[in-house]
Amino acid sequence: MIKLEGVTKKFPGMEKPAVDDLNLEIKKGDVCVLVGPSGCGKTTTMKMINRIYEPTEGSIYIDGKDALKMNPIKLRLDIGYVIQEIGLFPHMTIEDNVSTVPKEKKWPKDKAMKQVNEMLTLVGLDPEIYGKRYPSALSGGQRQRVGVARAMVSDPPIMLMDEPFGAVDPITRAKLQNEFLRIQERIGKTIVFVTHDIDEAIKMGDTIAVMREGRLIQHDTPSDLLSSPADEFVSNLVGRNRSIKRLHLIRIHEILGEFDRPTPATEDMALHEVKKRIDESDIRSVMIVDRDNKLKGIIGINDLKRKTGAVAADIMQELDQSVTSDATLNDALSVMLEVGEGYVAVVNEDDQYQGTITLGDLLNVVKEEG
Repeated sequence: MIKLEGVTKKFPGMEKPAVDDLNLEIKKGDVCVLVGPSGCGKTTTMKMINRIYEPTEGSIYIDGKDALKMNPIKLRLDIGYVIQEIGLFPHMTIEDNVSTVPKEKKWPKDKAMKQVNEMLTLVGLDPEIYGKRYPSALSGGQRQRVGVARAMVSDPPIMLMDEPFGAVDPITRAKLQNEFLRIQERIGKTIVFVTHDIDEAIKMGDTIAVMREGRLIQHDTPSDLLSSPADEFVSNLVGRNRSIKRLHLIRIHEILGEFDRPTPATEDMALHEVKKRIDESDIRSVMIVDRDNKLKGIIGINDLKRKTGAVAADIMQELDQSVTSDATLNDALSVMLEVGEGYVAVVNEDDQYQGTITLGDLLNVVKEEG
């Protein structure tokens, strides 16, 4: 889908090329993550794909066509672009921001608005609620979702993403990553993704292209990169504890059925029955759900001792965090560390309880992967 042959970029006044004789091929539907230290050429490479920068030497092909012979404006309109700063227009509503490219392409208004609404819904923002709002009324994570919706709205075959989740807190970042991967499973775009974070690269990429001083050092799958780094630089970039890093490659739903956990209690369950569930639990707690199996809270053994009531709803506590079943095991570990607990509840997209992952479960996986 994207092929770079002998691509070099020299900026005036620079002794060394920013990108030096780069050969890279990205398959259709793959997420290729460019990773490396600051100044390694990863963002310059991305910007040559949509010709924000023109290469000094070499060729770039998109779907077999020479990108350097294409109209650069049309080329950019046909490529989605997401940046860390998002770049939303503050004086425009969310729906106007998302419809920027369809307007440039002179789509009929009804077609554009239908697509805008579909994209906002896809990224988890109800267009009826958020469409008429301005960027200043949204959280950082919500603005980032708008940026993704804007990049996807014209259904481009290629998306470029430059540190797209770098400006939000770690928990929100993990959620945005998972939401995007869930969307990518449906839409199958060819994506070039730039990051300086090797953990993010391992999680997000079908392949990872490691760059250093403008040159490509290794282009491999995350699994092969972890098991067979090309040289000492890549080995140091990946770091130690590679078995733990493999937690990025395993989704919770892949292992959830392997663990035997007590059935959750319902909100109206008598407390003596709740106690039986807790006694059977290795985390000395039981999750509480409503009649639709939606997660409502948790009761621990100490809650039974300190509080009084007749049914579970009387004494249950709110959960600080949960994770979705398509999150990675590393996401589960991050939440456990964040809230200071040795377990985390797992839910689906509709907040229905799916099970519980414990720190012991993760340690067992690490041992097996090691």
